[in-house]
Amino acid sequence: MSAPPVRPAAPARSGAATAIGWTLTVGLNIVAPIVTFGALTDRGWSDATALLVSGVWPVLDTVIHLAWHRKMDDFAIVSIFFIALTAVVSLVGADSTRALLVKDSVVTGLFGVLCLATLFAPRPLMFYFGRRFATDGTAPSHAWWNGLWQYEGFRSTMRLMTIVWGVGYLAEAVVRIVLSYVLSVGTMVVVNPFLIYGTLGVLVLWTIRTGKRSRAEGEARAAAAAGAATAEA
Repeated sequence: MSAPPVRPAAPARSGAATAIGWTLTVGLNIVAPIVTFGALTDRGWSDATALLVSGVWPVLDTVIHLAWHRKMDDFAIVSIFFIALTAVVSLVGADSTRALLVKDSVVTGLFGVLCLATLFAPRPLMFYFGRRFATDGTAPSHAWWNGLWQYEGFRSTMRLMTIVWGVGYLAEAVVRIVLSYVLSVGTMVVVNPFLIYGTLGVLVLWTIRTGKRSRAEGEARAAAAAGAATAEA
C-alpha cells in the first residue's frame, strides 16, 4: 500500500518581509484612516469628505503591494471595493450624524453578506484573507497555502471561518442600526467604535485560535496516517 500524501510544511518565511507587510497592512488600512478621519473632522471637514480622504491610505497600501509583488491580490481587490462602497454609501441620503451611523452599518452588513455569498464560490472569502495574513506574499508561501486546499479539514475550516465572519458582521450591523435609533446620538458616537473594533477583535481572536487548533488536528491526522501506513508496509 502506498503511503498517504504528507501534509506540506509551511515554507520558511522572511521575518523582515513579514514584519514590513504586517506593519504596512495595519498602519495603512486601520491606523492611518482613523487618525486622518479624526484630524480632518476636528478641523471642520465634513464626515463624507474626511472619509473620502482617509480612504486614500488603503489605496496606497494596494499600490505598494502591487509594486512589491507585481500582482493584485484578492485582499487588495476586496479592500478597494469596500473603500468605494463606503464612499458611495456615505454620500447618499441625509447627512445627519444618525444617518451616517446607520449607513456605516450597511457597509459592514454587506461585508457579511459577501462572506456568506462566497460559500457558493469555488473557494470562500476567508481563504483569500487567510492567505494574505498567513503568508509573506512570496510565491512559495502562496503555493503552500493554495496546496492546503486539497485537505478536507482545511476546506472545512475555511468555510467555517467564512460563515462565522459573515454571521458576525450581519449581527453587528443589525445591532448598530437598532442602537442608532434607540440611543441618543451622543451615546451612539461613543458606543459605535466599541461595536466596530470589538466585533473585529473577537472575530480575529477566534480565527487565530481556530486556525491553530485546525492546524494541530491536521498535523495529528497526517502523523497517524503515516504511522499506519508504515505499520502496514
